[in-house]
Amino acid sequence: MKRAIFPGSFDPITNGHFDIIKRGVSLFDEVIVAIGVNAEKKYMFPLEQRKKFIEDAFKKEPKVRVITYTGLTIDLCKKEKANFILRGLRNPADFEFEKAIAHTNRVLSKIETVFLLTAASTSYISSSIVRDVMRNGGDISKLVPESVLQK
Repeated sequence: MKRAIFPGSFDPITNGHFDIIKRGVSLFDEVIVAIGVNAEKKYMFPLEQRKKFIEDAFKKEPKVRVITYTGLTIDLCKKEKANFILRGLRNPADFEFEKAIAHTNRVLSKIETVFLLTAASTSYISSSIVRDVMRNGGDISKLVPESVLQK
């Protein structure tokens, strides 16, 4: 079984994340969306709410599973028997950052990282931009899946 972990904080899930997960489903037998827990970070949405956003967005897709985790992503991959980490790339800065992590993961394990370029229509979206728009009362309807709008 080809299983991939798609790690992130998803605070909240964006249409960019949604697109990467949807496209990942066509490449893998299972995509595990893994919400990392970082005690140092302040989140806009509680962990269970972020998890629910993603579960609701993919409720009709049996190949997507949503979990939470702490620690190294490669340790989670071993635990979940996933041989791949799925990552989305929006721009050259993302590539440089993600490349360093992918190389480190390959040194520490046999886990391969698969990069998907974001769709041109979502390449400008980030969770931090969504949070800023929300904080200032802006319209996020073109930035996030319906499951986030319902909150």
